[in-house]
Amino acid sequence: MAIEIKKVKARKVYNSRGEETVEVEVWAGEGYGRAAAPAGKSKGGKEVAYYPIGGVDESIKLINNELSKKLIGFDASNQEAVDDLLREFDGTEDFRKLGGNAAFATSLAIALAAAKALGKSLFEHLRMVDEFRLPYPLGNVIGGGKHAGKGAPDWQELLVSPIGAGDVYSAVKANFMVHRRAGELLDKYLGGFTLGRGDEGAYAPPVNTEKGLEILKQAADEVSDELGFEIRIGVDIAASSLWDPKKEKYVYPTEGIELSREDHMNRVAEWTDKFNLFYVEDPLDENDMDGFVELSKQIGSKTLICGDDLIVTRPEILEEAAEKKAVRAVIIKPNQVGLLTTAMKTIRIAHEKGIVPTVSHRSGEPPEGTLAQLAVAWGGKLLKAGVVGGERVAKANELLRIGEIIGEDKMAVFKI
Repeated sequence: MAIEIKKVKARKVYNSRGEETVEVEVWAGEGYGRAAAPAGKSKGGKEVAYYPIGGVDESIKLINNELSKKLIGFDASNQEAVDDLLREFDGTEDFRKLGGNAAFATSLAIALAAAKALGKSLFEHLRMVDEFRLPYPLGNVIGGGKHAGKGAPDWQELLVSPIGAGDVYSAVKANFMVHRRAGELLDKYLGGFTLGRGDEGAYAPPVNTEKGLEILKQAADEVSDELGFEIRIGVDIAASSLWDPKKEKYVYPTEGIELSREDHMNRVAEWTDKFNLFYVEDPLDENDMDGFVELSKQIGSKTLICGDDLIVTRPEILEEAAEKKAVRAVIIKPNQVGLLTTAMKTIRIAHEKGIVPTVSHRSGEPPEGTLAQLAVAWGGKLLKAGVVGGERVAKANELLRIGEIIGEDKMAVFKI
């Protein structure tokens, strides 16, 4: 049964960083959906264009004056056809006419309206897996790089995940506890830390990366002992933001050092061992696929080397990375490619190749929990969505709600 789209409306709202973004409302059949687009600060060079020339206002004008007319009467339940129409309307390779964020918000709002009309949750409507599982929350506790200020760690995110938790409530609680404990340890180490925070609610302390890892590892170990299950730490190096192509070196501003590609890789390997890192995201520049391959041969058996800026949710790049054995995990950010179905193609490849799908937020987020629904629908093993802050907690709370439906102990299964 077709679910006809009756009305589409776009407006300007704001994300968690106070930046303008587009929000789209859709009425279809007896259903209603509303979605806003996120925005990253550390943005991969191969992502689609967020907005056209003219910015958010131009996207809103296009949706309200032109795109909405093409969507009226269209079947909202056929997501593939919906996204084909959005792609055809834009007519460019990188969504520079409509804007990838506008396309994503429209695609998601239509999916939400269709799910509501069908009497389903979004995770049921966009289902890609035989059995629903709950991803482990992966969150930024100590931030640096582009997500923090001067003097903070050079690596962008020092992360925590309770991968030994037996149920989703314990998992979510553990991340909160580690965040709190890390704040206490930072305060003690710095002799009165103001608990300043970056974009994602992570602490932004004046410490170098190694000291930040030491403090986070201590916090995770202490909470792990208290709760009785394994809590591990990981990192998002965001190495593209450290790489200086002119010098051909990785520049660490807080430490005041410059490392060759080889020395930087040795540091990643050394700290992976020292801190028992289970997850290492974007350890090298986004254009260095060969470096990912080299590092994977060196440490890939003991940690999940994950591609974000390297792959930017594009299925053809993940195919190449999988063939070369460059990664064991992949970040899925739907707005990087503009459409839900494109992100789903990438997820499908990840499942086929045994690569761990990590469904991820952006540093600038709307205050909804929809991302958790997508993670469960698509079989995400990890949900990277921060720890604290209303827009981050919304995702954690949505996981708890889904757990009541599918079972709180139905946690994802994957190997490190």
